[in-house]
Amino acid sequence: MLIRGADVWGHGLADVRIDDGRVTAIGPSLPGSGQIIDAQGGALLPGLHDHHIHLAGLAARAASVVCGPPDIATPDHLAAALNRPGSGWLRGILYHESVMGLPDARALDRLVSDRPLRIQHRSGRMWLLNSLALELALGTAPPPPGLERDGTGFTGRLFDEDQWLQAALASTPPDFSQVSAQLARHGVTGLTDMSPRNDAAMARHFTDQRATGSLQQTLMLAGTLALADISAQGWSLGPAKLHLHEAALPDFDEAVRFIAAAHDCGRGVAVHCVSEVELVFTLAALEEAGVLTGDRIEHASVAPAELVERIAALGVAVCVQPHFVAERGDRYLLDVEPRLHAALYRLRSLLDTGITLAGGSDAPFASADPWAAMAAAVSRRTLTGQPMTPGEALMPEQALALYLADPADLRRQRRIAPGERADLCLLDRPWAQARTRLSSTDVAATFISGVLFDNRVDQPPVERLPGTEPLA
Repeated sequence: MLIRGADVWGHGLADVRIDDGRVTAIGPSLPGSGQIIDAQGGALLPGLHDHHIHLAGLAARAASVVCGPPDIATPDHLAAALNRPGSGWLRGILYHESVMGLPDARALDRLVSDRPLRIQHRSGRMWLLNSLALELALGTAPPPPGLERDGTGFTGRLFDEDQWLQAALASTPPDFSQVSAQLARHGVTGLTDMSPRNDAAMARHFTDQRATGSLQQTLMLAGTLALADISAQGWSLGPAKLHLHEAALPDFDEAVRFIAAAHDCGRGVAVHCVSEVELVFTLAALEEAGVLTGDRIEHASVAPAELVERIAALGVAVCVQPHFVAERGDRYLLDVEPRLHAALYRLRSLLDTGITLAGGSDAPFASADPWAAMAAAVSRRTLTGQPMTPGEALMPEQALALYLADPADLRRQRRIAPGERADLCLLDRPWAQARTRLSSTDVAATFISGVLFDNRVDQPPVERLPGTEPLA
């Protein structure tokens, strides 16, 4: 395959030849063979990598009802959204207590009483069940410790019990073909699944999805310590995930042992930190256990200046979600105490301190579009247009770099060069124009291991080629 006349990242206007899934030559007027694609000056970038995603949740989202802001802001909005015909399970997602607090089963019954309803909080750590859902779930499994009880019985609030709920409902992991195609249309060629409960069963599902072609992107799998004992097929082993929650932090010595156990088998750790307390706990645990290349902090949602200095001193990376400012910034400015506003979802100050950054979507808890995240990193504006710590804004090239980091070593930027995998993203315009827009609508085609997936088949710069099929 030959891509002719592209604005090649790091090279300028040139042709790129691909053989056996790898870039084999870059230069002017290369001889053509096989498929020839006229890029017409469009930017050719390394394929984007989402460094923090939850694929199973994203795949399940298509069959779910959004139950939180900005789509849903009041109980009446929620009732209207849940008013759907049918008799089977109704699954809600992205709920936030600003809608109607944390409703118990009886409150949810007033919204939906004729079918089982379960709603996931946008944190991903809580489910809210109506009475019928409670009855069905408890009919197949004994109540778990995380099912809240009050003086009258079970409230329907379920904390940190995803595995129990999955077993009670006899649910199976979803097919990834639809979300894989969606991500390819955004130019995403690689993923790091960061679900803390990824275990042997989920690893088998990922292996099957890769083997059948349902999941096209290259994959790094984070998760439990036990993943290190599994032969990775179709994916590479990622960090061990430690998911903290301020209201129920693990024993400190236990957390230190978890980090040490990951390090003993050559794995870094990825620690979920969305509060100041969680970040203090994480840094203390890392200081006690010692740091390994590959250790990373997920989110660092609240990072006061003194903690930024400690992150830099330890040399751990941070995986950021710039689009949270755009999607949730208005709510953050209301809910977070003003003294911490300057510490919310930092970007530039982390870079300026020498901290390695990578970008992830946290989908389905936020948009999976990396271009929207890049735009948010540059604008630092909320959904209503309010500026939010504009001094943390990045330049477009710095925002793009978040998604060009090598998942195996976040300190390294992937590049287009002979010998590198042909995971590429072709835009319909030069980077000089695309950098002012940062829009997924500019993605013309995506190449994964040299295989072309047409995103806009009958439009330039990519012409339909014989034997080339779009990713369905």
